[in-house]
Amino acid sequence: MNKIVYVLVAILTLTSCAESYNIQGSSTVSSLDGNKLYLKAVKDQELKNIDSCDVVHGKFRFTGLLDTIRMASLYMDDESIMPVVVEKGEIEIKIDNANQRVSGTPLNDKLYEFITLHNQLSNEMGELSHKQSQMMLDGIDEGTINQQLSVEAARIAQQEDSLVTNFIVDNFDNVLGPGVFMMMTGSYPYPVLTPQIEDIMSKATKKFKDDAYVKEYYRVANEIQARQNGLVDDAAETAAQQPPVAPAAPSVLATDSLHSPLTNAPKP
Repeated sequence: MNKIVYVLVAILTLTSCAESYNIQGSSTVSSLDGNKLYLKAVKDQELKNIDSCDVVHGKFRFTGLLDTIRMASLYMDDESIMPVVVEKGEIEIKIDNANQRVSGTPLNDKLYEFITLHNQLSNEMGELSHKQSQMMLDGIDEGTINQQLSVEAARIAQQEDSLVTNFIVDNFDNVLGPGVFMMMTGSYPYPVLTPQIEDIMSKATKKFKDDAYVKEYYRVANEIQARQNGLVDDAAETAAQQPPVAPAAPSVLATDSLHSPLTNAPKP
């Protein structure tokens, strides 16, 4: 009997010492109410559920033991809503029709500061089409309009490129670097090597290069490029046979949605 008591005490002691996460969420989006939400993350090279809960009267909660800090995504069924870092501490998620944000812990605060800046640039880019229409109504020559707006678009694109690159570089050695790299490359039909990716990899630390997704993406992208340089027809076959591990992660390419601030998904 004493041995059993000692074992139970030991288990309780270890459990109480383990780090845990606590995610409190609130939503004003009626379509979420009554639905089940999932936290999903890449584990063992697959996108897996790590937790789930129901939305009741606009409230939901995830809680559990933390075996490792993870870059995850909040899902409803198979639709990605937003990224969230599962880390120690009190994490707060707020979702409404205009915005969604995660706060309360260091990595989530850092991630959503980045997302806010990225959203601002995306909004600036979106405003160019409205500006084009207004200039046409004002009778400005089409050639002049195109020249002016092309310069503005190039400026915004360069700022966005620098923002994403610098964020990844600054976070090479925590989950944000590989996580945003995954979101950035998630929009490509197959792994490609862009100047931005080559720039990032030229600066990368060993830890970043050894991340499972980054390592596999870069390997396959290099192989596809090598085949394209000689045998273009083999590139698509290589991409189909040897894709990198990639969940349906939000993409760092657009912002206005109920889903991830980094996706094009429509609002419900």
